[in-house]
Amino acid sequence: MIYLIDNSSNTKIPASHYQLGTIDDVVKYCEDKKVLGVDTETEGFDFTCKKMIMFQIGDEIDQFVIDTRVVNIEPLRHILESRDIVKIFHNAKFDYKFIKRWGNIECEGIYDTFLTERVLNCGKDGIRYGLKDVCKKYLNVELNKEIRNQFIGLTGQPFREDQIVYGAKDVEYLIGVRKHQLPLIDRYKLNNVVDLENEAVTAFADIEYNGLDLDTEKWKEIEAVNMDNANTLENNLDEMVRVDHRVKHFVSRYIQTDMFTATEDIRDIDIKWTSPKQVLEVFQCIVSKLENVNGKQMYKYRYKFPLIDKYVKYKEAMKLCTSYGDAFFKNLSKDNKIHTNFHQILDTGRVSSSKPNMQQIPADNIYRNCFTAPDGWSFVSSDYSSQELNVIAYGSKDPVWIKALKNNQDLHSTCAELVYGEKWLTSGEDNCIYFKRKAKCNCPSHKKLRTNVKTINFGLAYGMGPNKLSDTLNIDLESAKELIEKYFKAFPSIKGFLDKLGNYGKKYGYIKTFPPYNRKRWFTNWYPRIWDNKSSSMELGSIERASKNTPIQGASADMTKKALILMRNHINAFNVPVKLVMTVHDQIDTICKDGYVSQWKLDMKGFMEEAALEIVTNGLLKAEVTVSNCWTK
Repeated sequence: MIYLIDNSSNTKIPASHYQLGTIDDVVKYCEDKKVLGVDTETEGFDFTCKKMIMFQIGDEIDQFVIDTRVVNIEPLRHILESRDIVKIFHNAKFDYKFIKRWGNIECEGIYDTFLTERVLNCGKDGIRYGLKDVCKKYLNVELNKEIRNQFIGLTGQPFREDQIVYGAKDVEYLIGVRKHQLPLIDRYKLNNVVDLENEAVTAFADIEYNGLDLDTEKWKEIEAVNMDNANTLENNLDEMVRVDHRVKHFVSRYIQTDMFTATEDIRDIDIKWTSPKQVLEVFQCIVSKLENVNGKQMYKYRYKFPLIDKYVKYKEAMKLCTSYGDAFFKNLSKDNKIHTNFHQILDTGRVSSSKPNMQQIPADNIYRNCFTAPDGWSFVSSDYSSQELNVIAYGSKDPVWIKALKNNQDLHSTCAELVYGEKWLTSGEDNCIYFKRKAKCNCPSHKKLRTNVKTINFGLAYGMGPNKLSDTLNIDLESAKELIEKYFKAFPSIKGFLDKLGNYGKKYGYIKTFPPYNRKRWFTNWYPRIWDNKSSSMELGSIERASKNTPIQGASADMTKKALILMRNHINAFNVPVKLVMTVHDQIDTICKDGYVSQWKLDMKGFMEEAALEIVTNGLLKAEVTVSNCWTK
């Protein structure tokens, strides 16, 4: 049965379909339940200014549709905040933020059918995750989601019959979807990671809700500098083209001149440097086999040709202008804060964000410093020290890596010494501190060798091969292959560890992360006899790379999510003056009342390392904490 709660005795409802009820009826019904479906309908998508107008709760038997324009859901607080009652949502972050903003209630005990479906199908292509899609998949029910759009802009009008039914059915179907998902979770042994993601969703929702304060004036100053830089680089390009004999005959097509101007007196060049087509035509005069100006080739040739190098710098400058210029302000909400939207589960388990993409904000602190803490508050941020390297060391059990990490030695230098051998030993300067205490030194030769090996160390987590290494270090392919060969000869246990991961994915069609979460990534392009098909080398190569990097990146993501959960639970349990405001990869950012900073630094470090211990059980992975008046790397 469907019940409408709108405090109106005059509402006309077909008795065979609906009944009127009170908020007390809802409370009495829900208090005795172990599992409830929950949904909302809103005026729009921005929780800071668009209101929640309908709140739905119930199960397969009874559903309650509450008109929140006239009925306060405060009496449901103890139900929504109870961890003993499972509340099923689909895309819980969205509903959570509206309930918190307009109901002043923080939901706990959440099960998100959207996130669970993502976990169950991680890596698979062509999967759709909307409520309409999962209801069709599991219940064979066709939802009419067009009705959802009819709530946008709805103000004082009473709900129509079809809108009431729509709201009630969303709640009813959530119960059925979960019942179909639970056996699959058990079958694939994904209980721990499903629990992790469902617990973490409230932490990500809090980050989105809290947002970041943006110093717009400081941002505009940086924007002006970047635009000047881009204009200077564009002028440099025009000047370089003007005098380059290889392109002079071609560039005449783009020259603004008249019948009285000699070619030697050309002053105005009208090449549109933002046009990939025009730029490609120009650069093909230099490199005939160049295929495009957007790919890896440009970075390969930039070091050989100053004109191409200048263009790459120009593109980088223009990207800053377009991504972080005036356009960025469209993401400011009505409360003058940036509220990014997290995508909680990528194929590896990592997180991304959009509108805006805060994960890609340059880490040089120029932009990050524009995000400031309110008066009386400070940024307190924590990140893991060499998180992915610790995961590799733990998984491979490499004795050199473990010893270096245990003794706080510079890992990259230690690796470089073994890779380069005699070359490393003879290239150090007098009083080199590496030879004294295994610390990072400033010897020019050592720095170059260390950089080469550091690139490989970090590249292991992303499946870096010789082609990528060649491009990154600006060395020829053979030299890159030789360097990788020397590296794995020096560290056979790491090679064995990575080979084991790669072979596992190729053999079984999926890869899993470290215990206790055992997240699975499926490979859509895998089939049982793939190894026997010679034409499948490309697919096998892709599977092998993903099988190597997913456990490393996934383990890193899992411990960061666990740390977020621990922090949020502590903040809420003890009502400490701290807010979660951002996370980027292995870094978690909070703002803290100034008087509590010293204590929170200790607590934050403890939560980070407690989370790490669940996966990297040797205790070597440590966290660092910094305090600032603005967001920093």
